[in-house]
Amino acid sequence: MSTIETRESQMFPVLTQPQIDSARRFASGPERRFAPGETLYDIGSSGAPAWLVLEGAVDVSRRDGLSRDARITTHGRGQFSGEVNQLAGRPSIAAGRAGPDGCTALPFDAAHLRALMIGSADLGEIVMRALILRRVSLIEEGGAGTIIIGVPNSPDVLRLQNFLSRSGLPNLVLDVRSNEDGRDLVERTGVLPEDLPLVVCPSGPLLRRPSDEDLAACLGIVPDIDPDKVFDVAVVGAGPAGLATAVYAASEGLSVIVVDARAMGGQAGASARIENYLGFPTGISGQALAGRAFNQALKFGAEIAIPVAVDRMECEGPHPVLFCAGNRRIQSRSVVIASGARYRRPDVPHLKDLEGAGISYWVSAIEAKLCAGEEVVLIGGGNSAGQAIVFLAPQVKRLHLMVRRDLRETMSQYLIDRIASLPNVEIHVGTEIVGVEGDRKDGLSAATFADSATGERRRYAIRHLFLFIGADPNADWARDCVETDSRGFVVTGGGALSLETSLPGVFAIGDVRAGSTKRVAAAVGEGAAAVAQIHAKLAESATSPTAIIPTPTKENA
Repeated sequence: MSTIETRESQMFPVLTQPQIDSARRFASGPERRFAPGETLYDIGSSGAPAWLVLEGAVDVSRRDGLSRDARITTHGRGQFSGEVNQLAGRPSIAAGRAGPDGCTALPFDAAHLRALMIGSADLGEIVMRALILRRVSLIEEGGAGTIIIGVPNSPDVLRLQNFLSRSGLPNLVLDVRSNEDGRDLVERTGVLPEDLPLVVCPSGPLLRRPSDEDLAACLGIVPDIDPDKVFDVAVVGAGPAGLATAVYAASEGLSVIVVDARAMGGQAGASARIENYLGFPTGISGQALAGRAFNQALKFGAEIAIPVAVDRMECEGPHPVLFCAGNRRIQSRSVVIASGARYRRPDVPHLKDLEGAGISYWVSAIEAKLCAGEEVVLIGGGNSAGQAIVFLAPQVKRLHLMVRRDLRETMSQYLIDRIASLPNVEIHVGTEIVGVEGDRKDGLSAATFADSATGERRRYAIRHLFLFIGADPNADWARDCVETDSRGFVVTGGGALSLETSLPGVFAIGDVRAGSTKRVAAAVGEGAAAVAQIHAKLAESATSPTAIIPTPTKENA
């Protein structure tokens, strides 16, 4: 059963009169009367507020494919519109129109909606739960949000699907070869095969084979960054460490911005199921954990810019300055390096050419669906590899696990036990990849492995290869300013503060930090510790008193 069927009362709660009276204190403007059929907000409307219905009704609909609208619900008195996009003032992915008798409603823009959540704990819980569940339902339904028209499973379609899915954004793929609506649109616009996929943004614009950055711009998910504003904390990296920093810092009133070149969650966000994270006895997917942290950061007012890559850091002036893609410039009193690590690539000819065309560095529901019923190979012996195996094996015909040494040296026992119970997993110890076959158009066709002791080679005719062989620190952009060790990890703890780098006011946490514990819980803990040390550092500065005690506003009061 879908979320809307099982949790409808939580998705669309009805506030009592005392709750309505309490909510009024946080409204961003006076109540407004709408005529029958009048639009309160449309799909793609930027900065559309959430509306609390005081009289009448609001009919809410989503896009169902390219040309049809589908009803979601009707909000009556005491109900409110919106989903998680309203927390950040991002464009709406649903539409709301006044019912047959019109309606009277009270607006809550992003800042005032966050103020309500913080200022009224009981109401905040009701509203936050509803907004998140509505986004989950939109993703389940599949017709809302961004539409990708192209050849399913092609590298560019998979890339865009992964970006949208890891960003928690609903999307739908239409097969240009068989879907009539998609084919007609491609023909009408004269799009050539080499320009596919065609992407239709919720607000209407068409993009031809866009980059992730182009798509993000069209969706309006990257906030405008004021180059003259000086933030209290700039966090580079939206993995568990970076998001924890954002949540703790923003909740304590500091002005925070988070940037990441790819998607929220970092490497942990690609984990199918994390079962050893405290407080989740049945486990939680990395994407779900990251999504919750992301929404928490938005709730407390952190600005999050994804995908925005940091090219370099300047450290000569009074404050560190981050120079980012798209000619963006970020000034901040402190910087937290939480940029994690980049996937390690084995030195195998032509392997890079097949990335996204049969070779992947993570296993999501998208990849699992692609290789259902097939024979696949996974390389790696760490916990992330184990989590991927447990998720993937039940869905494939056979999974060959290639590792250099015994799993007991590198993997948690609970995962080893789980893998041992899977009848279709075959473990090859002391085996390394030496070659791949295939091309970008048709994808991977085979891979060759060698026994490290005997040199004996074996070729596997496979179409899917998953690499979990570790990662290298992602700190090139900061190396001109901070000390790194021989492997490129950022060195910390030279002074009184354990997480501070060689550059005062710049901290490093998570996988990018030399000597860190490579666990999600450790990364989250370092994020919290970094905020405490940032407070201590800012308190030393006579030039930034407002960074220590931010000026109270309705948002952070």
